[in-house]
Amino acid sequence: MSVPYPSSPPAGRMPVRLQTWREGRWQQAVDDTLAVEAPLSLQVEDAAPMVTMRTPGHDAELAAGLLYAEGVVSQAEDLLALDPAADGQALAVTLAPAAKARLPRLARAGVTTSSCGVCGKADLTALGNLAGVAHQTRFPMGTLLQLPRRQRAAQRLFADTGGLHAAALFDAAGRLVLLREDVGRHNAMDKLVGRALLDGLLPLTGHCVLLSGRASFELLQKSIRAGAELVCAVSAPSSAAVELAARHGVTLVGFLREGRANLYTHPDRLLTAEGHDAREAQ
Repeated sequence: MSVPYPSSPPAGRMPVRLQTWREGRWQQAVDDTLAVEAPLSLQVEDAAPMVTMRTPGHDAELAAGLLYAEGVVSQAEDLLALDPAADGQALAVTLAPAAKARLPRLARAGVTTSSCGVCGKADLTALGNLAGVAHQTRFPMGTLLQLPRRQRAAQRLFADTGGLHAAALFDAAGRLVLLREDVGRHNAMDKLVGRALLDGLLPLTGHCVLLSGRASFELLQKSIRAGAELVCAVSAPSSAAVELAARHGVTLVGFLREGRANLYTHPDRLLTAEGHDAREAQ
């Protein structure tokens, strides 16, 4: 069921006139497109406003996903209203009483940039306080290896700008369920989780999250909080991401590209064409 919270359409492109250096000289000026990075002030009840740099579009989902990741909200009903300002530069969030009581978990200091995950957090101890992921869905490797191509084909803003990250959600059959793009890696993930929250798709058991860049601690934390069993990235994971995935029962794959993948944790979810899992190769 889709919850009718406001969510503005993507507006992440900006035209630009530029010159390129080719074949040892500057070429004639051409038109191109940039990814937009602009501030959004999240005004959550009585908490101090939090400014985040993001790509405009799906701002309500961004707020919902961020509040879910921080543990302020646990269900769509915790969000009574998500009201965008007329100028698109602010979003007011009204919480149910139980969620409002959890607002201290949101405490941050300063501006959250588009590259931030835990930036400004006063206390990092709560970030690892997550439930383990217990469900054991099997994902065929043949299907998994096709996901980066399917993700890239759905990245419309990236195709125009070359400057956005993406977080995609696939089911075990390799069908694309949801994809969100943003100039910030963490924003893209928050938008994905926020949409899933509002549509009643959480927890994400039986699904794979695919990240367009590297797998960081913060992105693993958000994935585990959302209940994803399998997290894949087209680039490398960090050491903290691998440790977090191992501890919480998540299968983590890095460098997932056509014909190749690195498996770091919990190999039993990934099946070959013969029905074997990666444990048998160890």
